[in-house]
Amino acid sequence: MGFFDLQVNGYAGVDFNGDDLDPARVDAVCARLASEGVEGMLVTIITDSLPAMEARLKSLVRLRASISSLRQIMRGFHIEGPFINPAEGYRGAHPADAIVKADKSAMRRLLDAADGLTRLVTLAPEQDPGLDVTRMLAESDIVVSAGHTNASMDELRAAIDAGVTMFTHLGNGCPSNLPRHDNILNRVLSLREQLWISFIADGAHIPFFALKNYLDMVGADKSIVVTDAISAAGLGPGSYRFGRWDLNIGEDGIARSPDGSHLVGSTITMAESFRNLTRNLGLGEETARKLVDGNPRQAIAEP
Repeated sequence: MGFFDLQVNGYAGVDFNGDDLDPARVDAVCARLASEGVEGMLVTIITDSLPAMEARLKSLVRLRASISSLRQIMRGFHIEGPFINPAEGYRGAHPADAIVKADKSAMRRLLDAADGLTRLVTLAPEQDPGLDVTRMLAESDIVVSAGHTNASMDELRAAIDAGVTMFTHLGNGCPSNLPRHDNILNRVLSLREQLWISFIADGAHIPFFALKNYLDMVGADKSIVVTDAISAAGLGPGSYRFGRWDLNIGEDGIARSPDGSHLVGSTITMAESFRNLTRNLGLGEETARKLVDGNPRQAIAEP
């Protein structure tokens, strides 16, 4: 059985958001991912200054052209940011000083740097004035996902009308404490029939009992599981760095900031996600396969 992961920031010591990627290590990581059942993935580039994001995209395009294992497993880019909500909690681990309003010229710079490989863009609808960027992406057959957002119901509905078809890792990218009823979780769930909704199934980003509630409500036909894996995934306990963040991984395998105040990406694998879905949530294998392979492929029109 294979897996298709829409959100991979790095793995086993390789940070795809790093500035000096070693081709041999990238090749080794791709081989390891393939050995663990990952048949395809979107390399995720997260918020930073536009020049930094452009440089990383261009570097990965060059590496993909020269490394056959990367070319085989990397089906494109997921650009997450920089057009997200800058408020504490909603921005998650994305650096506040690099978050900007969505702008068509800035988006074109990133798309050009990605050389036609952009498959998915996560943005906050409230950061896209007039939803111009959303429409531009949708018209270019690039999947637009709302995420790291506190969009109102009206803003979410307008974004869907403009071309948003997905929501990125529901239950994360938002503050720990939210208004009781009118919050981003309930707003998105109320629109679940119109969206693919992705989740991180490590039991830390969302407790398993809550994830089971979400999956029951959204349904197996519209749910997707991603890892949101970072470079420390697969390395075990220790101190590491991801992008601008120093982080610690404890014996529980969870990546946290040094002060323990928040999570910093995920260390889970797709195989572990599948096991969590079947063992901890009680999903049947066929249903779990849809979440880790069939649905993500369908959501981005990947054969």
